[in-house]
Amino acid sequence: MTLIEALRLAVQHYQAGRLNEMVHVCQAILAVAPEQPETRQLLGLAAHGGGRSAVARGLMAQAIALKPEMSDAYSNLGVILQALGRTVDAIAAHSHSLRLNPQSPETYLNRGSVYQAQGNREAAAADYLQALRLKPEDPQPLNSLGMVRREQGRARESVDAHCRAIVLNPALPEAYRDLGHILREAGALPRARDAYARAHRLAPARTETLSYHLFVKQAICDWEGYEELVRQTGRIIDEDSGIALPLATLSVDTTAEQQLRSARRFYHDAVCRQPAPMAALPRPAGDGRLRIAYFSADFHEHATAYLAAELFELHDRERFQVFAYSYGEDDGSPMRARLRRAFDHFRDICGVGRDQVAAMVAADGIDILIDLKGYTKQSRLDLLTQRLAPVQVAYLGYPGTVGCALMDYVIGDTVVTPPEHQPFYSERLVALPDAYQINDRHRPIAEATPSRSECGLPEDAFVFCAFNTTYKVTPSIFGAWMRLLGRLPASVLWLFEANDTVTSNLRREAAARGINPARLIFAPKKPLSEHLARYRVADLFVDTFPYTGHTTTSDALWAGLPVVTLKGETFASRVAASLLTAAEMAELVTGSLAEYEELAFRLAGDPERLASLRRRLSDTRMTMPLFDSRRFTRHIERAYAMMWEIHQAGRSPEPIVVPPLPSGLS
Repeated sequence: MTLIEALRLAVQHYQAGRLNEMVHVCQAILAVAPEQPETRQLLGLAAHGGGRSAVARGLMAQAIALKPEMSDAYSNLGVILQALGRTVDAIAAHSHSLRLNPQSPETYLNRGSVYQAQGNREAAAADYLQALRLKPEDPQPLNSLGMVRREQGRARESVDAHCRAIVLNPALPEAYRDLGHILREAGALPRARDAYARAHRLAPARTETLSYHLFVKQAICDWEGYEELVRQTGRIIDEDSGIALPLATLSVDTTAEQQLRSARRFYHDAVCRQPAPMAALPRPAGDGRLRIAYFSADFHEHATAYLAAELFELHDRERFQVFAYSYGEDDGSPMRARLRRAFDHFRDICGVGRDQVAAMVAADGIDILIDLKGYTKQSRLDLLTQRLAPVQVAYLGYPGTVGCALMDYVIGDTVVTPPEHQPFYSERLVALPDAYQINDRHRPIAEATPSRSECGLPEDAFVFCAFNTTYKVTPSIFGAWMRLLGRLPASVLWLFEANDTVTSNLRREAAARGINPARLIFAPKKPLSEHLARYRVADLFVDTFPYTGHTTTSDALWAGLPVVTLKGETFASRVAASLLTAAEMAELVTGSLAEYEELAFRLAGDPERLASLRRRLSDTRMTMPLFDSRRFTRHIERAYAMMWEIHQAGRSPEPIVVPPLPSGLS
């Protein structure tokens, strides 16, 4: 076999995905022709495909050194550098490739991807359009253009681009998936559901699409085929046959062990197969204070900000310097302005590449990084792929493990993360006293309480309230609510009005269970202060399960409305139990669906007990542990100090139980 034939065979193996065979052929070529550049490039591609991007970078550099005019090697190097987080170098490599070969649509596509990762959406769109001009029959530039138009908030153009990509290739699964994303964000949930379903049928091996499909069906309370979708999700996890989106596993019947396995698989396959070491960058000398940094996309009008704003304000500045790293939108809201004032330093890193963020963190000398997002919307998962700070902590935004070895701790409490649950977390557990969830005592409640007629409620009915987001409403918990309405004819269920599809579906489900659909009443969206005032109108809040109420539970208790919840075996299914315990109302926590239903029924028939619960909430609101923000801040600061002591002692991260402050001290 000639050298050319051997090289052609290696390429055929690579294109067919037979990487082991390709490597053997390449090694044989190099044994007789060690200066063969294309062979080193192929080995670099194989290394990158196997998650060894650092090795791939070296091999690609060798190929370029042997043949500097090889334009595709520069483009491939750009792809590898992007995977390593070196976005500036990646753009330089792609640009050099284009100087050598300005007619390469693939290189424009690849450079556009780097620009998009940087947040330079205009440059990304320009590159995608150029790739499309060079290769108008290729749907990929159109699909990528649709993605960047989505990020620019240009929903109509995004939908148009994805639809044009589908016209060019009706069997392109990622076009349907990405179309589903923009339709979901635009509120066209039934169309998003159908797009995800089509994507999954076209590429069933891409199991994450099934998670998106299930999530949207939950969001519109479309329960046709629900049980089978949940079973499929469980099988994907148990058989390790693909990705089940971690967030989607929280709201269905999965175990803590399954959630850990889901998170680990997602991190390895979708985020990073080989974590990068901590960047060796100079750090400034400290002044004796711990430098802590909160990372989030939610430093604006958002549930996380509503909870945590006072924490940022109350940190002890004699012991801590407090930084914000914000990669979400600046909505110009009063909350955004409040948060800017709350931090000592507010860094806007929206669109900043991972390597640049690492340099900023090093320059700021951050000791402890606290990620507030986990696997939720707009998460910067790329920042989890390297150690940006000596101690890294998961807190508040995601109720579960992120399955990432570079996250040292997850902050919980003895209810949501009891010590016996440590095997289900890749992080070490930190148990705060009282509750893990901070609450902002400055959340405003409108002085005027609306009347029942103003809320569309009957004056003489018992009002069960369930304002949790709709994807948390499962068929089993809805069935319990309908049984309560059946047992209490003079009662109604007050739900949050998400969209017309939800209203229609839930009313249909009520009728199927023998309940007059008119007994389901939907509350439209209101400004926060007015929304909180509405809780005063209801009689009892009934929680969702297995994803219990977080901010909604705190909101109800803050407004004086008792909450009945069910405690499960996962973080997300125990949050409301934690909050009620810290509100000194643990008697409202139940251990089974039957107990939950029976307690709600008994309370509905006992107005004196309900009135007593309301008085307790009103009388102790500012003193109960749940809403003692100053006490909470001192506790979490103790946790940070203990983490730092462990790090300085050279010990591996270990579980932490924070001792409570003496009663009455904060």
